[in-house]
Amino acid sequence: MTKRQVEIAPNHRLIREYYRSWEEMRTQGVEHELALRHSFQDLLGDSARLHGWTLIAELGAKAGGHTVRPDATLRDANSIPRGYWEAKDSRDDLAREIEHKIHRGYPLTNTIFEDTRRGILYQNRNRVFEADLSDPHQLSDLLYRFYSHTEPEILKFEEAVEEFEQRMPNLAAGPAVKIKEAHEGNRPFREAFAAFFSLCQVSLNLNIRREAVDEMLVQHLLTERLFRTIFDNPEFTRRNAVAVEVERVIEALVSESFSRTDYLKSLDFFYGAIENAARTISDFSDKQHFLNTI
Repeated sequence: MTKRQVEIAPNHRLIREYYRSWEEMRTQGVEHELALRHSFQDLLGDSARLHGWTLIAELGAKAGGHTVRPDATLRDANSIPRGYWEAKDSRDDLAREIEHKIHRGYPLTNTIFEDTRRGILYQNRNRVFEADLSDPHQLSDLLYRFYSHTEPEILKFEEAVEEFEQRMPNLAAGPAVKIKEAHEGNRPFREAFAAFFSLCQVSLNLNIRREAVDEMLVQHLLTERLFRTIFDNPEFTRRNAVAVEVERVIEALVSESFSRTDYLKSLDFFYGAIENAARTISDFSDKQHFLNTI
């Protein structure tokens, strides 16, 4: 999960290409924002890929009850927004335009405002850096500060996922043992499991193995809280037909085998870090992608 650090030096080919494209526009007498912005957008899009991020133009986000659309949102492989870009016309007053965007609720967690002459970087709602974009050294510094910034909740998320990856074999092994024991000596569990197994055969695969269903139970046990909290739906397990049946099996399992609450309590740090990171994602399908990645 650790972000790759890639230095975009003043003589890097992407910066050279930016100035070449910018100069081509200038020699054609092009001065307006809509034309010149493409040079900076290409620079951001190409440099973002070096860091494992993706540039998405005009992606809407909720702010104070309405939708704002930065010129670009840069997201990492988990669909988490990591930075924003807003281009303005060089004939406008950049400071005044920034104030207008701040008033509208535009994100300031890690945001570049630029007008082809100056680039102003905001991080954690504070103005932290200004670059003369005609100077390759200052442009390089701006990009370095932009890509090296990690918000505290994202840092905790990355640390939590790394820890979870290391602990996963033991975390999954505990419930797996309990399920194996329940197959042998827990009658309520066997009855609930039989009903759920039949549902899986009808809904998923007639030839599904018992071991695959056991794995499904372990996965549900470890992720059910995340589905409820990330999708902000406490009724998740009551409205999803498959989840209802899984919950019946889980309840039969924990009624005699172990405490679900006590077992999952050791994962509070992991869950909390994921939930905090997910709050930066507003789109439902992006949340689905985020959970699939986890």
